[in-house]
Amino acid sequence: MALKFYHKNGLLWQFQLHFPNYLLLSFSISSPLPSDSPIHFSLMEAKGYTQDGTVDLQGRPVIASKTGKWRACAFLVGYEAFERMAFYGVASNLVVYLTTQLHEDNVSSVRNVNNWSGSVWMTPILGAYIADSYLGRFWTFTVSSLIYVLGMVLLTMAVSLKFLKPNCANGVCNKASTSQIAFFYSALYIIAVGSGGTKPNISTFGADQFDDFNAKEKELKVSFFNWWMFSSFLGALFATLGLVYIQENLGWGLGYGIPTVGLLLSLFIFYIGTPIYRHKVRKSKSPARDLIRVPIAAFKNRKLTLPTQPSELHELELQHYSSSGKRQVHHTPTFSFLDKAAIKEGNMGTTRPPCTVTQVEGTKLVFGMIMIWLVTLIPSTIWAQINTLFVKQGTTLDRHLGSSFQIPAASLGSFVTLSMLLSVPMYDRYFVPLMRRKTGNPRGITLLQRIGIGFMLQVIAVAIAYGVELRRMHVIRIHQVVGPKEVVPMSIFWLLPQYVLIGIGDVFNAIGLLEFFYDQSPEDMQSLGTTFFTSGIGVGNFLNSFLVTVVDKITRRGGGKSWIGKNLNDTHLDYYYGFLLVISALNLGAFLWASSKYIYKRENIEVYADGVQVESKALDTSPLAIQV
Repeated sequence: MALKFYHKNGLLWQFQLHFPNYLLLSFSISSPLPSDSPIHFSLMEAKGYTQDGTVDLQGRPVIASKTGKWRACAFLVGYEAFERMAFYGVASNLVVYLTTQLHEDNVSSVRNVNNWSGSVWMTPILGAYIADSYLGRFWTFTVSSLIYVLGMVLLTMAVSLKFLKPNCANGVCNKASTSQIAFFYSALYIIAVGSGGTKPNISTFGADQFDDFNAKEKELKVSFFNWWMFSSFLGALFATLGLVYIQENLGWGLGYGIPTVGLLLSLFIFYIGTPIYRHKVRKSKSPARDLIRVPIAAFKNRKLTLPTQPSELHELELQHYSSSGKRQVHHTPTFSFLDKAAIKEGNMGTTRPPCTVTQVEGTKLVFGMIMIWLVTLIPSTIWAQINTLFVKQGTTLDRHLGSSFQIPAASLGSFVTLSMLLSVPMYDRYFVPLMRRKTGNPRGITLLQRIGIGFMLQVIAVAIAYGVELRRMHVIRIHQVVGPKEVVPMSIFWLLPQYVLIGIGDVFNAIGLLEFFYDQSPEDMQSLGTTFFTSGIGVGNFLNSFLVTVVDKITRRGGGKSWIGKNLNDTHLDYYYGFLLVISALNLGAFLWASSKYIYKRENIEVYADGVQVESKALDTSPLAIQV
């Protein structure tokens, strides 16, 4: 039971008495109250309204039994599968289109793919900010999806219409004109802008369909991100298996037209579910403002002495958070210099109150996530190899399956997806229950432990890639393979182990990172929080582009042999993979250190089951930190 007070316009007080799931009593009193002024009462049954304050598209409270949960998420995961098919239908084989159709060299094509991929994963920062501060997730997604569709239509035109693509004869294409290149890349970057508004909001919108204040729904939410990524992998599988083959054998126009139609179908599926979606109400106009205010206040109070007890810092009463629907975040000892922003004496002589402990802790959470984010950049760089150097490496190998069928090099990326699809159900149905019994953690293992296991598997995958490349170079020397078009007499399936291990690793690190950044974000910044995940991938792509360019220039200097030249049969790609292995191993050590310093957020929430309060305490997840 909870009593809530609302003060409106200085003239009206509204009182509400909540009985979880079944009754709501509300009345209002004008202030000051005249002697003959009546008190207005209204009584209505709450009929199982959600406890977290979610509403429908018109802003009305929603009934828990008729909205949200997996019933609503079914439409969202359907959207995700088709949207990922569209995205990977472009991304998986883009490097091949650039080299075979636009005649870009290896370094330029890898750099351009990385720059575009980086933009796709960086633009969500803007999309998430607009959603959290202005439009909300649903409307930001709606506007951005129209931009996304426009980009896909333009890209399909760029590879289909004769005057927009290079002329080809007998499989040999002329160099593209400046206007053709400009149109093609404009379409690509329009897709990047559209994706920036859809990617950070659709997954968080899905997580919003579960009520954290309801014990049953909270338990269901534990599996949400696993199955969300499962649907994403399904779309990627169809792209890397089917669309890549269609692009190389039946035409690029058809190969890009199918994902465009798929994207339109995904939006149709999404909007079918509109009546049963839950929408979170924005509780502050500018949630990111505290990220600026808290450090400034702490700097101003830098000469003041912190109180010995955290309880002496400025904090609002718990009733304030209950009435406003916000969550109180408890004090943690990390980044203690920011605590000075909440010193009560720091604002004496000014009308503005000091920052609250909750505001300070929100800023600490972001600082902590930045620390973890930094050690995800190298793994994102490794992941970028899947659609770039791994593909180019595969084009040099024997890709025949039987006497006539030849496997597209980019289709080997489907084994990343297949290993993910097989691993997700095993992880969710077997690994989590097993570890839950051993650790008592609802997730089986902590989020950072999950991410760490994924990073470790990725290091092993890079080591295998290095070993396979040594083998390829050995075969090249034995058979004296020299020309860039010559096929190395070595099966492309030698690359299979590195693809499979990266796929299994992604079940741990990719899903773990997405859930970690959503779970640890301040309440009003969860869309912005998930952009830590997307921006990490984006920066990883840019970093890969930078490394490829710099390594190529340095190793070419003085007439030397480039590690990543146009002719991969006469380069030292093995040296580059060895370099990636070293920095991956060092980064794993840095991740273990950062994880040992991280403290999970602690909130005050009330969880109900069948109308009965079963939990009302700080959720102390600090024991979840990795022990090193």
